[in-house]
Amino acid sequence: MSFLGKAQTVMPDGRIRLIGTVIDGDTIPTVYLRDVEIVAPLSPEAAARQQAYLKLRRDVIRVYPYAKLAATKLKYINDQVATMTNERQKKRFIKETEKELKDQFEQELKKLTVTQGRILIKLIDRETGNTSYALVKELRGTLQAFFWQGLARLFGENLKSEYDSAGEDQMIEQIVRQIETGQLPVQSVSK
Repeated sequence: MSFLGKAQTVMPDGRIRLIGTVIDGDTIPTVYLRDVEIVAPLSPEAAARQQAYLKLRRDVIRVYPYAKLAATKLKYINDQVATMTNERQKKRFIKETEKELKDQFEQELKKLTVTQGRILIKLIDRETGNTSYALVKELRGTLQAFFWQGLARLFGENLKSEYDSAGEDQMIEQIVRQIETGQLPVQSVSK
């Protein structure tokens, strides 16, 4: 692969014209090349940390749009329910909205890994300010929240887990900030 620097020119017949320097009767071409950085190989520990970070970054990028959508939908639901006076009308609206969301996203969410689901639970707390347990309890009632929490516990998860941006979720927070500043691209989910 050739690299053309600033002092090189491609002639119409395809030849490359270079600037040269004459030293003791010899013409020595001047060619500008890119800088090359030589990096020492990673230690096994550093390689494992980097691999874990890249996996976490991939998982956060995958589920972040769903957490943002959950926050948007929750605000929409709360705004709509706030205008309703009839309790039956509120419940019907919540059930209809839940059915629409389930029809639209159930297949995509079933494809998430357990780790991605755990991250999604954390990010929903970050985006909405409520744990997943609190959201289910608010929208569907205590019995439903208890049921889903029990099911989550069977799989070693906790819907009551809170997002801790300064503690155990610090790496997730850094990745989310990179997403929010546009440093990392994410795919949006259809609304």
